[in-house]
Amino acid sequence: MPVINVTVNGTRYEENVPERLLLVDFLREQLALTGTHVGCTYEGVCGACTIHLDGEAVKSCLMLAVQADGHAITTIEGLGGNTLSPLQQAFTDNHSLQCGFCTPGILMNMSDFLRDNPDPSDDEIRRGLVGNLCRCTGYVHIVRAVREAARAMREQN
Repeated sequence: MPVINVTVNGTRYEENVPERLLLVDFLREQLALTGTHVGCTYEGVCGACTIHLDGEAVKSCLMLAVQADGHAITTIEGLGGNTLSPLQQAFTDNHSLQCGFCTPGILMNMSDFLRDNPDPSDDEIRRGLVGNLCRCTGYVHIVRAVREAARAMREQN
């Protein structure tokens, strides 16, 4: 069984993993970081499993854990540190959480999106959300929250 070294949410791990173990299953089952969800039976369609790998949003159900060897991972548990990130706060303030199942993946995707697009239009936000499915169909509140988070983040800088 291969050994991988990863840094997850700032903590270094050296773990034995089966060669075919998916990264999402490694995070959920081996590290007990259950905020990363699987919503589409490992097809990469729903985006609930989105994490950051070296700062870039990736779908962890489409990667093997061994592919993460030597990389830094951030999950939803590490997004805001000890406080809510501006994006998480905007989701709370705008009632964008819906049932919450897809929310971690959306937050991880949109935090990466806002880093590259600090002043997005509503259309750009909707296009940025294309890789995430919300089965509660609450996109109006999600777009509003992302727009508000973008404004708050620009004011902080």
